[in-house]
Amino acid sequence: MLNQKIKEVIQASNEELITLRRKLHAEPELSWEEVHTTEFVCNYLDQLGITYRRTEPTGVIAEIKGGKPGKTVALRGDMDALSVEELNKGLSYVSQEDGKMHACGHDAHTSMLMIAAKALNKVKDDLTGTVRLLFQPAEEVAQGAKAFVQQGAVQGVDNIFGIHIWSQMETGKVSCLPGPTFAAADLFTVTFKGKGGHGAMPHTSIDASVVASAFVMNVQPVISRMIDPQLAGVLTIGKMTVGTRFNVIAENAVLEGTVRCFDPETRDFIEQQLKHYAEQTAALYGATATVDYIHGTKAVINEEKTAKLVQQVAAQAFGEDVLYEEKPTMGAEDFSFYLSEVPGSFAVVGSGNPDKDTRWPHHHGRFNIDEDALSTGAELYAQYAWSYLNQ
Repeated sequence: MLNQKIKEVIQASNEELITLRRKLHAEPELSWEEVHTTEFVCNYLDQLGITYRRTEPTGVIAEIKGGKPGKTVALRGDMDALSVEELNKGLSYVSQEDGKMHACGHDAHTSMLMIAAKALNKVKDDLTGTVRLLFQPAEEVAQGAKAFVQQGAVQGVDNIFGIHIWSQMETGKVSCLPGPTFAAADLFTVTFKGKGGHGAMPHTSIDASVVASAFVMNVQPVISRMIDPQLAGVLTIGKMTVGTRFNVIAENAVLEGTVRCFDPETRDFIEQQLKHYAEQTAALYGATATVDYIHGTKAVINEEKTAKLVQQVAAQAFGEDVLYEEKPTMGAEDFSFYLSEVPGSFAVVGSGNPDKDTRWPHHHGRFNIDEDALSTGAELYAQYAWSYLNQ
């Protein structure tokens, strides 16, 4: 099923792959600002002679047409960085942009897809069908995939495959299980309005800080006591803005948070209960509450047939012992927008190596990857596309 030429090209391109990743790492760009990254990818595709089109405002969609007609498979790599200050000051390729960093591995995803494109282009005459390459912006704000879908990224696509580097997994291990893998992620804002007043005369006021505190302390039973414990959910309040001065009773309190789960019905139930708890808590103290609930990404749910093909390809390419069963994460991925349109799967490739200090969590200022994982990801991209089209 595998293509030996693909393996040879990627093995021969290992130094180039590392160089590409390090350049991207040193020059991070935030969501919707990936102008230079887009240009960098386009220049590389020009060198390979691969046709592409730019998307708005950033991003690239390219195609490699095989020598024989057939289906179309899409490969996705995201490109954006995060508003994180890099703490790996000893690296030769440390971020050159203050307050910006590739702290989630998107520099790896882009470089792996570039080298996969190189390998697939070498064997295009023997491909049965078309490979579409999605260099996607704005994953970190959960908007890029949706915008790509609207701009025709998966029009005519039969199947899609994506990869995420994963620091919690041993370098080179591959996990792609059927079913849920990344959670749905929603955002909410709860605004409590009380009655302000002097800190010395609380009886004349309605203290919004007390209302907000009571809500934070009491809303967690929605998760621990009201949903089926086998249908996991997370409700986190990450930000509270309350009050204006030490001796003024707060009139307003604004809370921001996120909800994570896999099951759509559980998602709807948590939303309903969140609003109920906010309104009832406010009423208890004579205040009012408004809840703004925004549905973000859906859960990433791997199609069984596609996930098993990924496992088969990984085992044939790297050996049976490379396969790993990583538990589903409450982290979110906007790859779910593609899976709402076409069948496919999303794999994680391990890059954690304690000897190289690459076990830091994603989004941390010390995040880095074991670059030995890059060739695994690049080959998995390319061999999957080859196998899907020529199976």
